[in-house]
Formats: sequence, C-alpha cells, structure tokens
Amino acid sequence: MTAPVSTAATPQNTVMQGVAIMLFAMVILPGMDVIAKYMAVVEGMAPAQVTFYRFFFQLVATLPLLLTIGGVRALRPKRLWLNLLRGILLAAAALFFFISVKYMPLADVFAIYFVEPFILTCLSALILRERVDWRRWLAIAVGFAGAMIVIQPSFAAFGATSLLPVACATVFAFYLLLNRAVGTADSPLTMQTIAGIGGTLFMVGVIAIGDGLGVADFEPSLPNTSLGWVLVIILGSLSGYGHLLVVKAFQAAPVSLLAPFAYFEIVTATALGYLIFGDFPSLSKWLGIAIIVVSGLFMIWRERQAGGRSIEAT
Repeated sequence: MTAPVSTAATPQNTVMQGVAIMLFAMVILPGMDVIAKYMAVVEGMAPAQVTFYRFFFQLVATLPLLLTIGGVRALRPKRLWLNLLRGILLAAAALFFFISVKYMPLADVFAIYFVEPFILTCLSALILRERVDWRRWLAIAVGFAGAMIVIQPSFAAFGATSLLPVACATVFAFYLLLNRAVGTADSPLTMQTIAGIGGTLFMVGVIAIGDGLGVADFEPSLPNTSLGWVLVIILGSLSGYGHLLVVKAFQAAPVSLLAPFAYFEIVTATALGYLIFGDFPSLSKWLGIAIIVVSGLFMIWRERQAGGRSIEAT
C-alpha cells in the first residue's frame, strides 16, 4: 500500500483526477468477474482455465507497452522473485474468486471478499507488529459479523464454496503485505508485466495438477466460440490496465481519500449481476453488505485520524 499523502500538498485538480480515475476503475474492474462468470456458466470453461487466460492476456496486453517504454532492460526488474511471487499470490486469489463467481451471485462474492481490509489489519498487527486500537478491533469483529450474515444463507446453498471469497481475501491481504516489501523499486508497468508472467506460469502448474486429479474446475480447454476468445482477451486487458488505473489514481490523490471508493465495486457488481445473470441480494444480505461497508469505512476513518495525529506529532 502507498503511504498516505497530505491533501494540502496535492493540487485540487490532481485530486479530482485521482477520484475520477478511481471511480472509472471501480466501474470497469468488476467486468473481469462478469466475464469469468459468463465463461464458466455460459461457455462452460473451467475457472482455473479462465484464471490462466486472465494472466496470459494481461501479459500479452502489457508486455508490448513495457518494451516500447523501457526496452528489454525493463524485463529485468530489481526485485524479480518478489514480483513473480506477487503474480503467484494474485493468481491464487483470482482462482478462488473465479471459482466463487461460477457458483455464487456476484454481489455475494464481492461482499464476502470485502473482509480483506479486516484481514489485512489483523495480519499487519500479527506480522508487522503494527498498533491497532480497540476501536479498529471492534470494527473488525463487526465487519466479520456482517460477512457471516452474507455467508450463512450462501453456505446453506453452496456449502464450503461460500468460504472461497474469504480464502481469496486472505491471499490478497498477503499480496498487499508483499507489496510493501516490493516497494517502488520497479515501475507499476514492470510489476504488472512480471506478475503476469508469475501468474501465468503458476496457473499452468495448477491446471496440470488439478486436471490430473480429475477436478472439473481445473480442466484445460480453449474458448468454444469467437465471442469467448474476445472475452478472454478483454479479461486480460481489463486486468492489466485496470489495475494500472488504480495505481495512477493513488499517485494523484491521497490513499485515505480514495480508499472508500473501492466499495463502489459492490454497486457495479450488483448491477452487472442483476442485468446479466438476474442475481440480486436478499434483504438479509443487503444488511450484511451494509455492515461490512460501514465497518470498513470506519476503519479507514480511524486510520486517517491516526495518520493525521502522527503527522501533527512530527
């Protein structure tokens, strides 16, 4: 994660550009998950194969731009193995997510996935020894309670599959912790491209093992239609450039200002899930979603307050 930046030091027009870019990214990024669900449900493609295409075509989309801007030297990042590991963690998280959306409504998966900030805070306290006050621990507990409201009926309908978004959120939290270790030694475009290499290679191995064990969700295949090919290419392009938009947004505006806009993904995912698949959360699930969002926003506010006090003290 990027260190918070003072809004006073950031020109207002730049801040508004950052907000606009972030909102645009939150509108288009759920399109990846819609495509993943469509490929699994309509095209009959295994989620593991969809995940492979997500990283392979991310690599295809970003590699030419990287070579144009930085040349062949850009393919030798300063932190090669850490960036490859980023790709592996991101691929594992995407695999859990894509399996989830095959069986569950998009809004449910997104709502459960948004326990990620709570998991990240717990890991930061346990691994990095960061101080977390009692109010944020309370927000974490309330947020997990909200997740349970969403998970409970999903568990009754889908079994252990309903826990996969939690697994996705946990792996993604480790990915974010690793981002702190990687830092800014390499450009975002280099990091995305190398992550594409790591994720692609990882998924080749995962598909080989899963298919060897006879697991249907890991069966290798090609798209059955021309539309399928177009969609998996769009999937990889959205992945590569969508996340670059998020990086660009955080370069233009403070993290504390932009972080709440991440929850706009739930709105987009709910709308797309309803329009394309006819899925719409029940009242109880809306309650759980509301609790998760409010708890997350409270944690962001507390972190912003703590950051402000630390700046005043220096």
